[in-house]
Amino acid sequence: MTDDPLFQPCTLGDLELPNRVLMSPLTRSRAGEGDVPTELMAEYYRQRAGAGLIFSEATQVSPQGKGYAFTPGIHSDEQIRGWQRVTEAVHAAGGRIYAQLWHVGRISRPELQPGGERPVAPSAIQPEGAMVFVSAESGMVDVLEPRALETEEIPGIIDQFRAGAENAREAGFDGVEIHAANGYLLDQFLRSDSNRRTDAYGGGAANRARLALEVLDAVMEVWGTERTGLRVSPTGSFNGMRDEDPVDTYTVLARALEERGPAYIEVVEDSFQGNHAGGRPEPVIDAIRGAFSRTYIGNGAYTADEARERIRAGRCDLVTFGRPFIANPDLPERFRQGAPLNEWDESTFYGGDERGYTDYPFLPGNG
Repeated sequence: MTDDPLFQPCTLGDLELPNRVLMSPLTRSRAGEGDVPTELMAEYYRQRAGAGLIFSEATQVSPQGKGYAFTPGIHSDEQIRGWQRVTEAVHAAGGRIYAQLWHVGRISRPELQPGGERPVAPSAIQPEGAMVFVSAESGMVDVLEPRALETEEIPGIIDQFRAGAENAREAGFDGVEIHAANGYLLDQFLRSDSNRRTDAYGGGAANRARLALEVLDAVMEVWGTERTGLRVSPTGSFNGMRDEDPVDTYTVLARALEERGPAYIEVVEDSFQGNHAGGRPEPVIDAIRGAFSRTYIGNGAYTADEARERIRAGRCDLVTFGRPFIANPDLPERFRQGAPLNEWDESTFYGGDERGYTDYPFLPGNG
């Protein structure tokens, strides 16, 4: 067995992974009409099947969960069939893929919502600096003040995630990740600055975590504990987010996760999208690691060497890589060989065709 920690096989829940170089969920905005995954998307994911595990781009659990044009959903029959093409392509190439289940909450616009309704949130607070795009022509436009969800509406939100989990199973995914990070709906409930509720879903950290945990319980009814995980971003500032005491908030959450036993927690530790802590938030990482004994996946601008160092030091068990996987479909093999990495073209991150998507070169003999 290799002594390189990135290439030591491991188990995530009950899924065997050949390496610890995981592909982060990456919005690329190339879904087709009806937010249906396309053949081009299937090729994109197939190319990256050498990852220990692929996390799909964030995928809407309902029409209400949509916040950006050209992002895929998993709430219609056509979308399920589109994702089936993706999972079949990944599996045929020897890979594994989880679906990331997503509700954007307040990070949307009426133009993207059913019936032109206002987007929903825990509280009617407009996120500072948050923007979305509603069409190819619109460019980025400001998010408006959302509508606070009524308490009696919350079971419907949970049902949306449950249905997304059921559809992900039908689409052939290997498991699911619940998106509770980056300023989207579950993150909005978790963090103190975006949640000013006075009912059972607001106030102290235990109440603010309630919705994420109820969603987790519903999803695990579909997938079980071994094929379900949660993504969080305790100190990320993207989409106008902040928490007054992330150590307390995420200790409470991690203890509740420990009781429920999902396969893993993925933590966005540092991000080009913003991180109030300035670097990796080690006290928050310590708190989560101390409270949750299952797999910890680190995320956020990792290099291969830093990933190796932190795995060896017990700071994380696995690592997800984002932008390097965009430009390097054969990223694990490049890490294994110490080969140079292709540079990514940020102008092609969102929307478009195969350029900057499926046309990045492989190492010779590795395509």
